[in-house]
Amino acid sequence: MTVWIVLSIVAVVLSPLVWLRPSRSQSGRMAMRMEARRMGLAMQLIPQEWPHWLPVEPPSPCAQYHRPRSVRQPDTWVYWQMTPGNWVNQWREPCEDARLLPHFETLPADVYKIEAGKQLIALYWAERGDPQVLQRIAAVLEALA
Repeated sequence: MTVWIVLSIVAVVLSPLVWLRPSRSQSGRMAMRMEARRMGLAMQLIPQEWPHWLPVEPPSPCAQYHRPRSVRQPDTWVYWQMTPGNWVNQWREPCEDARLLPHFETLPADVYKIEAGKQLIALYWAERGDPQVLQRIAAVLEALA
């Protein structure tokens, strides 16, 4: 009987340690973020106010992957993905830029937004997929930076 009491006390003491262990999806996201860092991308969680006209509201905060821009006089733009492959600007006009569209077509369906500012290019993503998806994202950010 004493053995069972000791075992149950040990189980009660150790059970909170199981809660501290990251879930499988959290571990996958952490591995993806470390791989992105090895590729030269920076990542941070950014709170966002998404446009009301998006069919599905993305999470806030959302994972932002970005890299610095190297162009001296960069153009600035922002595009949201309404449906897979359908990129629109803030006025819901479709993207018709022939320089950007080939790159946007390679992005996965769970990329919510891509924007280019004067100093960096950023992509907001749900972080789903395998490392090949991350390779495609890194290639798009590098090409557009």
